[in-house]
Amino acid sequence: MRLSGFVVLLLIILGNLGFWAAINRPQTGLPWEGNLKSVSFSPSRADDDPTLVRRYPFLDEERLPTRAEMDEDLALLAGKVLQVRTYSTLEGLDQVPELAARHGLKALPGAWLDERLARNEVEIDNIIRIVRDNPTVDRVIIGNENLTLHRLTPEQMIRYLRKVRAALPERVKVSTAEAWAIWLDHPELAAEVDFLTIHTLPFWEPGGIHIDNAMAFTKRMVNDVKAAYPNKPIFIGEVGWPSAGRNYGASEPSLVNQALFLRHFVNWAHEEGLDYNIVEAFDQPWKVNLDNTASEKHWGIYTVERQPKFSWIGPVIEFEEWPVQAGAATVIALLPVVFFLLKWQTLRLPGKIFFGVLVQFASSLVIWTMSTPVIQDVAPGTGLMLGLLLPAQLLLLVVVLIAGIEVTELTWASRFKRNYHMQPPEECKNFPKVSIHLPCYNEPPEMVKLTINSLLAMDYPNFEVIVLDNNTKDPLVWGAVKDYCESLNDPRIRFYHLAPWPGAKAGALNFGLTVTAEDAVVIGVVDSDYIVNKNWLKGLIPYFENPKVGHVQAPQDHREWEGDLFKEMINWEYAGFFDIGMVYRNEANAIIQHGTMTLIRKEALEKAGRWGEWCIVEDAELGLRFMKEGYESVYVPDRIGHGLVPDSFMAYKKQRFRWAYGAIQILKAHWRSLIPFKQTGLTAGQKYHFVSGWLPWIVDGLYLLFVVASVLWSLGMVLAPRYFGTPLAFFTLPTVGVFVAKIFHHFFLYGTRVKCGFRQRALAAIAGMGLTYSIAWAMWQGIFTKSTPFMRTPKMANKAAFTQGFLMASEESALMLAQWIAAFAVLIPANNFGDPAVRLWSLVLVVQSMPFFAALITSLISVMPSKAEVPKAPAPAAA
Repeated sequence: MRLSGFVVLLLIILGNLGFWAAINRPQTGLPWEGNLKSVSFSPSRADDDPTLVRRYPFLDEERLPTRAEMDEDLALLAGKVLQVRTYSTLEGLDQVPELAARHGLKALPGAWLDERLARNEVEIDNIIRIVRDNPTVDRVIIGNENLTLHRLTPEQMIRYLRKVRAALPERVKVSTAEAWAIWLDHPELAAEVDFLTIHTLPFWEPGGIHIDNAMAFTKRMVNDVKAAYPNKPIFIGEVGWPSAGRNYGASEPSLVNQALFLRHFVNWAHEEGLDYNIVEAFDQPWKVNLDNTASEKHWGIYTVERQPKFSWIGPVIEFEEWPVQAGAATVIALLPVVFFLLKWQTLRLPGKIFFGVLVQFASSLVIWTMSTPVIQDVAPGTGLMLGLLLPAQLLLLVVVLIAGIEVTELTWASRFKRNYHMQPPEECKNFPKVSIHLPCYNEPPEMVKLTINSLLAMDYPNFEVIVLDNNTKDPLVWGAVKDYCESLNDPRIRFYHLAPWPGAKAGALNFGLTVTAEDAVVIGVVDSDYIVNKNWLKGLIPYFENPKVGHVQAPQDHREWEGDLFKEMINWEYAGFFDIGMVYRNEANAIIQHGTMTLIRKEALEKAGRWGEWCIVEDAELGLRFMKEGYESVYVPDRIGHGLVPDSFMAYKKQRFRWAYGAIQILKAHWRSLIPFKQTGLTAGQKYHFVSGWLPWIVDGLYLLFVVASVLWSLGMVLAPRYFGTPLAFFTLPTVGVFVAKIFHHFFLYGTRVKCGFRQRALAAIAGMGLTYSIAWAMWQGIFTKSTPFMRTPKMANKAAFTQGFLMASEESALMLAQWIAAFAVLIPANNFGDPAVRLWSLVLVVQSMPFFAALITSLISVMPSKAEVPKAPAPAAA
């Protein structure tokens, strides 16, 4: 490796490590070294689930913590907290006061009340018994957020509070717990308690509170209640912040946010002499069943494995294992970067930097995606989504890298190894016989006559033209072409009408081989709408002097598109493939053969087995067989012939559908030949290009699947939010990222390789994007079916009616509207609009709709009158 390559590699490694270090900077805040006054205590372990026990009592021993486990937890908390708060007296929690006293801890027991009145009576009886049996208990909390959650009325709560007070000794103080604002609205409830238990959770405030404002809002909550009840003791019954889970409006759960918020709060509470309880001691995985955000289970200051989450004194790091992430990302990127830097000896320094950074970015994104579920502890539904979508997202990254290789080689390679061009006519010294095959089906006779005239006008002494009309039913159509050929009285041209004839275009071309002159050496194929340069043969035939050359391909180019916006769009969309893709593939001797403007060695055609009538892209399939036989190809990027572009968006879609469906047919038939490291007659470069060239179309098929799945998932978010959470960023960002990468790839390479202006680049991008659905549908049909009828691309058709502009893109429009409706619908539920994750998902839905929107735009443009069709305003009358 050159010194420049080594320097690039070193800079990329250091840059990657610096990136991971930057996003995991240690955060510092006020330290706390004393004991905590109180924590909410639920001794459930990872596999425990009280909600299951309530439904299935026979699970008691399996799904509830044991007495020994409670004792172990309280021993862990001893010396770190002064008190533990419980919320119920059932499911073994009535033992907590006794066990806590053994470890020098106070207990603040609570009785859980709700709509189940009989159960409430059991809780009340138990709390009375607990106070009687545990002299250290001097406070109890009757009910938890019953008014906040509208489970009980104020009158019901007052009756319960009076009943408990009457049964307890005077030394025991009684309260109930409510959100801070509830106390401001219900002074009658405040009058019934000995102290106010207020919950101050800025995370759950409507719209969420950003972490930067959380302490200020907490102080406001406490001070507002103090001001309303200056003579009433206040106990902050719940205060805290989750370390993971889903955002709630502006509230973002994270370990750093949790640690710094609690450290600031505890210091402030100590300064103010406040009594408080932190929610909670240990993470509670079972609480995910109570809340669709997956945040409820991450409020513990200890993990469910009973490990402290953060330091109360030193710096806090969101993910302490980040060096493992950074190292893994570096290792994954190292091998491909080194390989390409060694391989690209002719690559200039900017290209080395560009591709090295791209590979490193991709590997870091993979590591981030795979580690996010570990950091954020996603819900089961999201975990299932991860398992299904991660392979697809890896495929998306592969496509981005493939596009990056193309950009790198076409932009920064110092030279091309296979740079062919049309030879000057005077260089052609040998004139082997060429048989030009002109297949046509139901084409306008006047158009075919122009093609015939251009062929007969070629400056080449030794050729014939065979016109092959394939199953045209109207005798007036094919008869006009036949009569014209006969009227020319030229021995070089022959006409054949085939009806009925199998095999579509390939069948007609195979028939053409049976009537080709025996001394023909080269077969040429031209579509019936092309006008060819008179020096086509003289300029390309010399390449056949190399016996290894199997075929010589010139671009498909177009005419008569000027003045028609739709035709201008698709003309430049076609140009991108021939000026970018084909030039790039030619470097690896892996070009796609096209069934027009192609010259084929007759011997190679016969040896390969003639045209494949089973495949609707017989030209590309035949070119692959040539390569398997060991023949080389030549691509000449010079424009030597010009045909007509499709006249309507429907014709444009059908043509691309045929190409994409045929690609799947080829892959299904030849996949064994494309296996890496297997001797199949194809080089590694040819295998790479035949797979990578069609991979973006396969991704379009997955894209359609994502679109449908995203609409259904969004419907679930609205109708069943408990089971359908907001997709995490690592699902959504790659979709947007790939969209941006495709736009960059298009505009960058068009700017360097295609001779058109920015406006035309944009038009080409819209047209190409509008084909996404047709390509995707072709992919799925190609996978699950064996064949589809050959679809002719009509030319010289009249403009469709304006209403057809909507009908030709009806399926795309339906998908677009579904995405837009879903994007709006997910923002409607309460607090969703303020949730950044939901807004990001809504944005993704809109971005995903862009290809379908582009299809509608392209279709509507296709029915607009061209400049030639717009009637001119009459000249003003002479004065």
